[in-house]
Amino acid sequence: MIDIADPSVGPEEVARVRDVLESGRLADGPEVRTFEEEFSEFCGVEHGVATSNGTTALHTALHALGIGPGDYVLTTPFSFVASANAIRLVGATPVFADVDPETYNLDPTAVEHRLETGPSVDAILTVHLYGLPSDVGPLRRLADEYDVPLVEDAAQAHGARYDGDPVGSFGDVACFSFYPTKNMTTGEGGMVVTDRQTVADRAARYVNHGRSSEGYEHVEVGHNFRMTSLAAAIGRVQLDRLPTLVDIRRANAARLDEALADSSILTPSTPPGFDHAYHQYTVRSDDRTGLADHLAEAGVDSAVYYPTPIHEQPAYHHVDHSAPITEHLADHVLSLPVHPGLSDADVDRIATAVLDYETHQQ
Repeated sequence: MIDIADPSVGPEEVARVRDVLESGRLADGPEVRTFEEEFSEFCGVEHGVATSNGTTALHTALHALGIGPGDYVLTTPFSFVASANAIRLVGATPVFADVDPETYNLDPTAVEHRLETGPSVDAILTVHLYGLPSDVGPLRRLADEYDVPLVEDAAQAHGARYDGDPVGSFGDVACFSFYPTKNMTTGEGGMVVTDRQTVADRAARYVNHGRSSEGYEHVEVGHNFRMTSLAAAIGRVQLDRLPTLVDIRRANAARLDEALADSSILTPSTPPGFDHAYHQYTVRSDDRTGLADHLAEAGVDSAVYYPTPIHEQPAYHHVDHSAPITEHLADHVLSLPVHPGLSDADVDRIATAVLDYETHQQ
């Protein structure tokens, strides 16, 4: 079976973890500080605050911006539920705008309409879904016009760029996940990046029980959202390898694009000026279940990200919202393997299985 994901971890990561184990500094410490510096530099921003996972990164970022009870955060309904859960975890309320049918990311026109016609919002949280940057140019302008912070959920977009600049550098704050299936991993982990010193300082306190840099003085109530030195050790090696890993994903995606160009399957759209990092290679099919079943019989794994929009999840039944484009996409998208562990023969086998399915349908 060709798996949908295959974390790429090798002897370099093992050696770095061994060094940390031998140092005795296993929890938060110098290794984490160095990883924060290296990752924020990669994103082109001044500050990084490591966390225990991507959800705690989002939670921390919103808290650090001062978002809390009584506030409203405008976001996408087409994402992993953590994007909206983090809003609720700080006591705020998510409100949704629909997505662009080609990119699957927040549609700036829908966002502008929501800002013009709905109750005021206190932040915009955009998601770079599947590794494709959202249209952060107009979103940044809208955030500035309405004087609200822009938050980037870049959990799936390590290495993606917009107009030549890395994702994570457009928002007032941005968040990444290092879950094993992501473009780079720490096992579990997350990162908050920002150019705003006050946001970085508050985030650093919040992940460490609200503790100031002066001994055991706790200036606010916080959480233990810290990253371990063991995770940071893996992350530092993965960050060095990230450009190569993303290049392989792009090459695999290009090979699939070429092979499927004349099929009825809709392959991923990448507008000019957008550099896709291909966390997922997500196609659209009018018979997703049939395609997925055929792929499984051919030994090719696939997955649906995400079958139920957030506003239709049981935990969000109180949210009164309609997002017809999101609802249509949720019924039609299917992600195919694109990870760096694939050989050219594997990619060709995936494409052949898709084309063979189409032949059988004719």
